[in-house]
Amino acid sequence: MTEAIQQFFATLPARAPEVLRGPVNGTLRIDLSDGHRTEHWIVRIGPGTVEVSQAPEHADAVWYCAVDTFERLITGRTQAIAALFRNESTYTGNVVVFLTFRRFLPPAPDTRDPREVAREHARWTR
Repeated sequence: MTEAIQQFFATLPARAPEVLRGPVNGTLRIDLSDGHRTEHWIVRIGPGTVEVSQAPEHADAVWYCAVDTFERLITGRTQAIAALFRNESTYTGNVVVFLTFRRFLPPAPDTRDPREVAREHARWTR
């Protein structure tokens, strides 16, 4: 796998207290394929905590994705729901685990907070 993907998974435990605020528990297996082999990442999600390992073990949910698609996800160049709708990835299992995990994915680089846009608009219209 690429260094960007390895670095992304390495940062999850440190980011978990900030990202995970609700009482969600579950295990997500992310299967990343480059066409010749598949690498398995296990993400155990708990309230404010994440544990990451690599093993092809049972999980509450499984997300299958190509390596290049996952790289676009972790850099904000595409969104997880959009990748599912375009059949660039597949997902089975507990959807709450998926919705929780996608909080770790960055927004698109040009995304702005709608509250900030509304404040700017209010300043311009005064």
